[in-house]
Amino acid sequence: MYLIGNITLYLGIVIAAYTIIANVIGIRKQNNKWIESARGGVLSLLFVSLIASFLLLYLLGTSQFQFEYVAAYTSHNLPMVYKLTAFWAGNAGSLLLWTVLLSVYTAMLVFSKEKQNSMMPYVSSILSLNILFFFVVMILGGNPFAMTETIPADGKGLNPMLQHPGMILHPVTLYLGYVGLAVPFAFAIGALILRRMDAEWIKLTRRWTITAWLFLTLGNMIGGWWAYLELGWGGYWAWDPVENASFLPWLTVSAFLHSVMIQERKGMLKTWNISLVILSYLLTLFGTFLVRSGVLTSVHAFGSGPLGTYFLIFMAFMMLFSIYIVISRYQLIKKESIPIESYFSKESSFLLNNLILVAGAFAVFWGTMYPLISESLKGTKINVGAPYFNSVMAPILLLLLLLMAVCPLIAWQKATVDRFLKNAIWPFAVGVLAAIILVVVGVKGTFAIIGLASTVFMFATHVQEFLQGTRARMKATKENIAKAIYKLTRKNQRRYGGYIVHIGIALIAIGVISSHAYPEDILKTVERGENIAIGDYVLTFNGLTEQTENGNGIVTADLKVDYNGKNVGSINPEKIFYETWPEPSTEVAIKTNWKEDLYVVLSSWENSEKITLQVKVNPFVSWIWIGGGIMVFGTAIALIGGRTNSTGLLKAFRAGR
Repeated sequence: MYLIGNITLYLGIVIAAYTIIANVIGIRKQNNKWIESARGGVLSLLFVSLIASFLLLYLLGTSQFQFEYVAAYTSHNLPMVYKLTAFWAGNAGSLLLWTVLLSVYTAMLVFSKEKQNSMMPYVSSILSLNILFFFVVMILGGNPFAMTETIPADGKGLNPMLQHPGMILHPVTLYLGYVGLAVPFAFAIGALILRRMDAEWIKLTRRWTITAWLFLTLGNMIGGWWAYLELGWGGYWAWDPVENASFLPWLTVSAFLHSVMIQERKGMLKTWNISLVILSYLLTLFGTFLVRSGVLTSVHAFGSGPLGTYFLIFMAFMMLFSIYIVISRYQLIKKESIPIESYFSKESSFLLNNLILVAGAFAVFWGTMYPLISESLKGTKINVGAPYFNSVMAPILLLLLLLMAVCPLIAWQKATVDRFLKNAIWPFAVGVLAAIILVVVGVKGTFAIIGLASTVFMFATHVQEFLQGTRARMKATKENIAKAIYKLTRKNQRRYGGYIVHIGIALIAIGVISSHAYPEDILKTVERGENIAIGDYVLTFNGLTEQTENGNGIVTADLKVDYNGKNVGSINPEKIFYETWPEPSTEVAIKTNWKEDLYVVLSSWENSEKITLQVKVNPFVSWIWIGGGIMVFGTAIALIGGRTNSTGLLKAFRAGR
């Protein structure tokens, strides 16, 4: 097994290098045989990376503790599902996961309908260079098939925080997003090298970019949900450096997906779009550098080591290479660029949207890196916490919500104020009415009220867009409302899919603003039979039990819950003591309804008769997860949009378009 595993890694290096060389020779000599040979090299890369992946899964599943990686992240009593997901629990496995996903994406591209496109050899070379880098890094400092000096009787086991369904989904979705951004980057560089400044590369990569954005969205949402359930601090986003690293490319890709529509329609913002694609790709490498370098403290980090240095060098190389290509083609890009005609137009609103998103990305980047910068310049590390990010990002995101509210109401090319005001009056009135209602019912906090009212304004704008389109279609076709909505959305899936995404963002915004502005929290020690009152809830402590399950000790508190004077069952927070882990794991107990979560943590206990509980009431947190689901649904609609005779997502995805 050791020999086979290492052979696949070395073969990966050789084949990736050959694929790049074959593509270069084919391009220089205009020889299709070399291009075809390079295409075979990509298929071989997929084959060896899959062999390595299946081999690692087998070693993990069968507890082969003679391998360092297996011994470090699994144990005999670990459930099989977590033995297998330990594949991406550490440095070496996550590098292999990245490699196999990148190999899959590259193979899908070079064997798609666009395989004869003149850009494809350049795309294949750039992606193969990335694959080569990952194979080299695994050999140098992250070999998943390295052997132990002595075979332990049992492994160290998986960190209890990773023994959660989020571990199955979060890393994979996030990596699919990271890896997916290499595709538009490769096409953008290929188009620049070929001096093709039209929008063809954008059309070829639109679905790839949306897919990458979809997986980044899923990865961030699942990560927040996982943190909320598992970490026990009552929140879902702590502005942790690694969280920020996954949020940064999401912001820049969101900007690109908006500005790219201007280039497709009007031929504008070519330099800006190429810059956004390059920046988004580099930010994926930056995030991977943060996770593996150890330069910043994070609960998500894999630790320190030489891997961070390798990623920093590769990131610097790709950045310099990209800058060189852009500068060498800048006059051509500038020559073919078209200026925006009017400041009051949808084009201008999209550009302003981009500037706000990029400003948000810069603010997050600066806050994330400032501790490292201050340590380098002053010798002391100044930590930047959630207060900085909340105070800086809150107004930025508020501006973004307002822009999302008005942008659908503005016409392309040149809008008129009268038409805009006519379209905006009802959504704006709904937003103002929402603010008045919040004040009347006693809601406090000026900024929170403004944020919630702005969100309602944005939500109402998009509902109005659906209603106006549906009403017009019903009048023209005599269809019923359900059929009219379906046909309307089907006819322009990109537009209305985007609107659905925005509606999901509105629900998320309500959840985020409410849960930050109006939480209730209490830390209290109680004895058996005593109550804890918080909000509309009364919790009664009935006792503490201890049991053993799968070799792990479990301490459970039994609490009766009354809501508005009525019994609504019980809630059972736990502490779990794992055999292979020194610290106990907190298992949060949550009871959810449509407007709030009751969130209970067993903090400590003196005996079975006396415990300390942390109890929170978090308003509208469930709306965040619902909004995330709506975002995914809207993105799926936009992803399969285009021609009405589309044969489906899989075919489109395989075509790499």
